[in-house]
This record gives sequence, C-alpha cells and structure tokens, in this order.
Amino acid sequence: MPNPNRGSCGFQSSEFEQEYERPSKSELKRQMTALQKLGEELIAEPRDRVKRVPMPEEVRDAILECQLIKDHEGRRRQTQYVGKKMRSLEPDEIAAIQKMLDSWKGASKSETAALHAIERKRDKLLTDDKVLTQLLADNPELDGQHLRTLIRNARKEQAENKPPKAYREIFQILKQLQAAAAATSTTDEEDDVEED
Repeated sequence: MPNPNRGSCGFQSSEFEQEYERPSKSELKRQMTALQKLGEELIAEPRDRVKRVPMPEEVRDAILECQLIKDHEGRRRQTQYVGKKMRSLEPDEIAAIQKMLDSWKGASKSETAALHAIERKRDKLLTDDKVLTQLLADNPELDGQHLRTLIRNARKEQAENKPPKAYREIFQILKQLQAAAAATSTTDEEDDVEED
C-alpha cells in the first residue's frame, strides 16, 4: 500500500525557487547560435554585398578575412571569431543586418521567379506558333524573321540532341524584352507620381 505521507514535506515547491532577472544558459546559447548563423550567412555572401552591409568595421573585416581563408580548420576558427564579433553588436545593428539579408533573399526569389516565367514563355514559343504571332503583335520592334529562324533552329537542336545555342538566344531576347518592359513601367510610375 502506498504511503500517503511520502513526498509531502510541509512546504510549497515554489517557496525556495529563485527568481532570475537574466536569461537562462539555454537561452544565451540559442542567441549565440543565432548570431553565429547570421555571421555564416554573411560569410557566404559575395564580398561586394558584405561591404554594403551597415556594421562596424571590425566585424566587416573579420567576415572579409574569413572569406579569404581556404583551410578548413582556419576557416572554422575564423567563423567562430566572426560569431564572437557578432555578439558584440547592438540589437538595432543586428536587426539592420538581418533586414538586409532578408531583402537579398527576397530579391533573389523574385529574380528566380522571373527567370522561370521567361523559360515557360520560351517553351510555349517552341510548341505553339500562335504565341509567336501574339509576341510579334505585342512587340512590333522585334525581328520576326530572325525569331522564326531561332525557333526553327531550337526545335532542330532539341530533335538532334545538339547544344542549345538558338534555345539560349531566344531566352536572351525574351529576357531583354522583360527588362525593357520593367524599365518602361518604372518610368510610367515615376511620371504618374510627378503628375500628382
């Protein structure tokens, strides 16, 4: 039969608990790991991008130095050093760095999506002649004869399993069209703002 008095010692368990004002060791470790990962993300970025990030010179120099190190162990130690330097940053500096990294990720996602859209348009051009007719109607500045030749050559390259020279050239033409359309829409928006 279980003892009814067992475990009962006459005081509440919360009586002797201490209240801490500082974060726990686990929380500190999580924060340090997050800053280490932020530093690693910066190390992975191109040098010219890192130079544009708003941060103290000593942190930037540590990151740029780490990018130059090829030796595995040396790079690991320098990465640890970058993490240590990142811990010296103020919360607003860390937020600015994170915001910059997030904007780069968003920009690269939108660029990737735009390139995929161009690829889909190119594939439609190769499978459906009506798409070419519509493209030429929307963009009268295009050389229709040259584009038809490229499409014919791209189909031939695919059938004969040759290198996709014409296929890539069609992609570049479509990419230039999209860039011109984006520049035109930006100019139109600026004109609308000026008129207001």
